Amino acid sequence: METLPCQGCKGLCCGPVPITEKELKKIQKKIKTMPRKIREELENQPRLFGTCIFYDIHHDRCGIHAVRPEICRAFGYHKELVCFRKPELATKEKVAFKEKPIGHLSIDITWKDF
Repeated sequence: METLPCQGCKGLCCGPVPITEKELKKIQKKIKTMPRKIREELENQPRLFGTCIFYDIHHDRCGIHAVRPEICRAFGYHKELVCFRKPELATKEKVAFKEKPIGHLSIDITWKDF
């Protein structure tokens, strides 16, 4: 599978990110095991309003990539989640999520929840 051209996007597509309760629990577990220095560096970064709180602007990547939400995994490959830099990759039909979101990262769920 061809990958998205994310380098240089500065997280423009990363948010607001809807997450489920199960995803929130996975992320909380990841944050608890993260070295304090890395967590604090990620937490204290300036971001554009609405950009996911876990987008690492200094390294131009997701700060929780291994436990990123399902919508982030689907982004760019489904017709309603098109990457503006590589729209031809969005060949899959509409994505269907099994669980309902409990909120959005950066709006309803912030660093205080971790």
